[in-house]
Amino acid sequence: MTNVLVIAEQRGGALNPHSIEAVVGAQKLAAALGADVDVGLIGGDLDAAAGELKNVEAKALHLVADPALEPYRAEAYVPAASALVSALSPQFVVMPHTYLVRDFAPRLAASFGRVLISDSIEFRHENGQTVFVRQLFQGKLNADILASGDHPHFVSFQAGAFRADELATDTAGIATQTVDAGLDAGQLRTQAKAPVHEMADGVDLSSVDVIVSVGRGIQSEENIDLAQRLAKALNGEVGASRPVCDAGWMSNDHQIGSSGQSVSPKLYLALGISGSIQHMVGVKGAKTIAAINTDAKAPIFKAADYGIVGDVLEVVPVLIEEIEGG
Repeated sequence: MTNVLVIAEQRGGALNPHSIEAVVGAQKLAAALGADVDVGLIGGDLDAAAGELKNVEAKALHLVADPALEPYRAEAYVPAASALVSALSPQFVVMPHTYLVRDFAPRLAASFGRVLISDSIEFRHENGQTVFVRQLFQGKLNADILASGDHPHFVSFQAGAFRADELATDTAGIATQTVDAGLDAGQLRTQAKAPVHEMADGVDLSSVDVIVSVGRGIQSEENIDLAQRLAKALNGEVGASRPVCDAGWMSNDHQIGSSGQSVSPKLYLALGISGSIQHMVGVKGAKTIAAINTDAKAPIFKAADYGIVGDVLEVVPVLIEEIEGG
């Protein structure tokens, strides 16, 4: 039976949260094809990450473990992934669109004489063919990419394209198998250094459950304290639209949108954000969107599940008081 292989990502033993979203995408793709799902995991010590995948509904979990794979370096990772793909001969290889995938996946696809259909937001299966959708020009246009020709086809899904809470699970547990990559550490020419951290206080909003995000409607840098207080009351983090970061009111690691982070929180609370296409590209994975804006015709209200037409500076203090008082 044709199968779909999803290569989950782990770093230092911890599973990347977007890997679960990729598994969901693979499960939906397999359902459309009438196929099985296989899950692959590549790295040094895989015990912890494999434990996070133990109840995933799939045919098998395939582990490619080798000390040469930790820390990450493309020179070792590509042949390891190639061995996995060759062993299973899938029709589709699905991955989360992360920085690591952007680094190794094009080379992996090229080694099979294929291309990578990267950063896809959805797919459809029609007339016996599978079409993937990518966004162009910062989300202004959608492009249909047809996966044709011999398999395997390689595709990465954008963060938030699928919801992690839609993961199909099986309490019986997933069968585990090992794949030998045949790596020779002595033949590897590159040496990996520690990852670069641009900011010691940087925040990864991609794995946060609650985000309170501020736009120009916050009016001044001094008023961001309101958003920080609200985020603290909700056990969340503060994000921002591009104009706020461009103004220097918040650092760029808080920026959400096509030129910032893509997020998929359980709650996204937009304070004074109009809802441009470029911003909404980054929040389409949010489970619930709530917005506060003085403009009743702001685009954000078309995407919001809940909305308040009002001044952020008047509404937010009341919300904080209610939450802290409750």
